[in-house]
Order: sequence, then structure tokens, then C-alpha cells
Amino acid sequence: MKMTTDLQIIEKYFPNLTELQTAQLKELKPLYEEWNAQINVISRKDIEQLYERHVLHSLSIAKFMDFKPGTQLMDLGCGGGFPGIPLAILFPEVSFTMIDSIGKKIKVVQEVTEALGLTNVQAYHMRAEKVKDRFDFVITRAVAPMTDLVKWTRKKYATEQRHVLENGIIALKGGDLNQELASWGKRKTLVNLSDYFEESFFETKKIVHVPVKG
Repeated sequence: MKMTTDLQIIEKYFPNLTELQTAQLKELKPLYEEWNAQINVISRKDIEQLYERHVLHSLSIAKFMDFKPGTQLMDLGCGGGFPGIPLAILFPEVSFTMIDSIGKKIKVVQEVTEALGLTNVQAYHMRAEKVKDRFDFVITRAVAPMTDLVKWTRKKYATEQRHVLENGIIALKGGDLNQELASWGKRKTLVNLSDYFEESFFETKKIVHVPVKG
């Protein structure tokens, strides 16, 4: 069955999923196919490779960081729900605030969240600058240059540190980041996703952590 085949790439790298997590992850494909037919939230060529290019890509953050229960995360520019929704499935005791400036994408996030029964996700149609809460980390996927991400979120971090890595931005990015990240020097952490996953899609993909003071 095709759906099981899709999920195998997730189970390959995350073998300890609960029955509920497996069921929720299985639901992602039909849910996004349904919504993509109405609102183009994922490119047509990517929807068939949803689990590799969107779900597993999102879950690379879980390979990089094991978030503690009670952690507060903001998914900045979440689009149709990545990386936040797959991570919310994996971390049910972590709180996700998902924001995007495009209302129809937030509607998809809200509907998918409800269909999956996720109680740890809130989604809002708004810009980052308008968010009043404070977070341990801001997660994001190829939304903007790091300087902009820092500027938009500078006063939105908790002062308490729950993790070894300082509170700040965890971003999924691709390509040559030397110039973009030059000003952070040794304060940044950069990992190639090919260290985690063997599929060719991840050869140029990276995860970056930059600390940001609250």
C-alpha cells in the first residue's frame, strides 16, 4: 500500500514512534492532498514526495534538538504547516505557536491540526513582529535571511534557558550560507542534514542555530 511505503522513510530514522504518532503521520498525506486540491500549499511535484521533502525535512530538527516537555516554540512563516506540524506530532508535550502572513495557509494549518487531534498547536494569521509571547526557540524553514529572522524576533525569547543550546533561531536552510552567517562566527551551530539522512535530497540541506537574546 502506497501510504505505508511513504511512511517507511520516517520509520527508518524514527523507529520508536508510538501507535498514535504513526497514525497521525499516516494521515498527513491524504489531508494535504485534499487541501492542495483547494489551495496550493505544497508544490504539485512535491506532494508525491511529501514524507521525504516536507515531513522528514521538518523532523531533522528533532535529530538536532530533543525539546524538553514544556518548551515553547514559534514556527515563523509556517506555510501549510512545516516544520511545526510534524514536530508537534513527535513532541506532544511541547507547545507550538504557528504564524504566517498568508491567511489561507493558516486555515490549512488549523484544519490539519484539528483533523489530527493535536492539542499542542495554535495557529495565527499574523506577522512575527506582532506576536506578544516569548519562546525558547523560533523554528523556520527557508523563510528569509538570518539577519531578517533575528530582527523580526529579537524581543520574543524567554530569559530562562531550558536546553544546552541558547534560546534562539533554529532554521532549515540550503546552499552556501557562508556570507549569510559570517557575522555570527563561532556563535552559530551549523549541521549538514546529510549527517542525519542518506537520501540525495538532503545533500545541500542544512540546519542552523543562532542564539538571540530575549
